[in-house]
Amino acid sequence: MTHPTDAQVAAHALAEAAAIGGYAPSICNTQPWQWRLTTDTLELRLAPERIMQVTDPEARLATLSCGAALHHAYVALRAQGWHATVTRAPRDGDPDVLARLQAPDRKPADPASLRCLRTIPLRHTDRRPIIGTPVAAADLAAIVAAVRAQDTELHTLRADQVLELASAVEHAQRSEAADPAWLAELAAWAGGARPSGSGVPDAAIPDRATPTTVPSRDFGRHGDLAVSAGHDTAAVFVMLYGRSDDPADWLRAGEALSAGWLTATDRGVSIVPYSAPIEVIASRQAMRAMIASVGHPYLLLRLGRTDPAALLAPHAPRLPVEQIIDRA
Repeated sequence: MTHPTDAQVAAHALAEAAAIGGYAPSICNTQPWQWRLTTDTLELRLAPERIMQVTDPEARLATLSCGAALHHAYVALRAQGWHATVTRAPRDGDPDVLARLQAPDRKPADPASLRCLRTIPLRHTDRRPIIGTPVAAADLAAIVAAVRAQDTELHTLRADQVLELASAVEHAQRSEAADPAWLAELAAWAGGARPSGSGVPDAAIPDRATPTTVPSRDFGRHGDLAVSAGHDTAAVFVMLYGRSDDPADWLRAGEALSAGWLTATDRGVSIVPYSAPIEVIASRQAMRAMIASVGHPYLLLRLGRTDPAALLAPHAPRLPVEQIIDRA
């Protein structure tokens, strides 16, 4: 009877980590990550065919999405008793590599990572209005701490800033909807025509416009997700931001998004990302003005507690593992 070598065990752990990374949130569920697995390394790259070229021409949101997948994979390794190391933008190889993840040796399983790992399959996006109780101060503080641990900041919007956000989202969506190329790209990723295993299915798109202060994403169609007549009176809006605005920061912001979202899910807090005001330059500048230009906005998030009596919104589909992992 043969037993796997240490190298084989490590390679298997890395492959499992990449598969778990596939559960990460991404813009329109495009899942724009591609992993390359060697004997002892996972390399993370952007998948060009899964970048929304019109919506996200700089790939800032795709890179952020990859950062979320990187954090998911890191959590998986730490939770399963591996000493995981991350090298971001490595300078000794392919310039297209966003990050390199390795598991050189074993160590005791990290309890916090184990808790996050258990949360990953539960995390999803529920676009229905927030009509539950407000987010507790302790829960918000825990989410902020998780984000800051990833070298990124989280700013809670005041009531007047929420109105500014609503105006920015409306302006951004109006600007995008005036572009036929943008409409065609969105239609390709949302609803029944989306690529198999990715995109936003009708089951996750509200069946009518939600009565909320900040408009939700207009997918150009109504879906099958039944929404109530409730209003987002208990919602909290926060801005994910950082010191600079380059691909390394977008990747780190994705790691922070993952850390904050998993913490929120563990505490029963729902999160919905708002990327429209980041996609349009004028709206992004308006968002930056909210933080007195001390940093650069990466994403807006809605936090809240959904109606506990309501059925869970469906999870978005996922690409098969063999489509996101290349084996050397």
